[in-house]
Amino acid sequence: MLYADLGAKKLLAAQKEGQKIAVEIKSFLSPSPINDLEQALGQYIIYTQILSDQQPECLLYLAITEDIFSGFFSEELPQSVIRFNQVKLLIFKPETEEIVEWIT
Repeated sequence: MLYADLGAKKLLAAQKEGQKIAVEIKSFLSPSPINDLEQALGQYIIYTQILSDQQPECLLYLAITEDIFSGFFSEELPQSVIRFNQVKLLIFKPETEEIVEWIT
């Protein structure tokens, strides 16, 4: 794996089943998960556009912890936003860095 610098932001670059991917890891640590979602979604949309222009073979994933996914992301609003914007998710366990699920 290597790190790709995209507009002064660090994205994890790797491959999944031969497909180039970039992963933006988000913590959702602020008191307002809605604000975190807004920021994460904005970055995701911008990064997707940049990758589409510069590296069209690369897919972007938003990585979130298993706890965030089963908590906040199980609510209707985040699910609707993710579906509407076609956000690809990578769910992981931060303690072991194990990938739990890929959602495309």
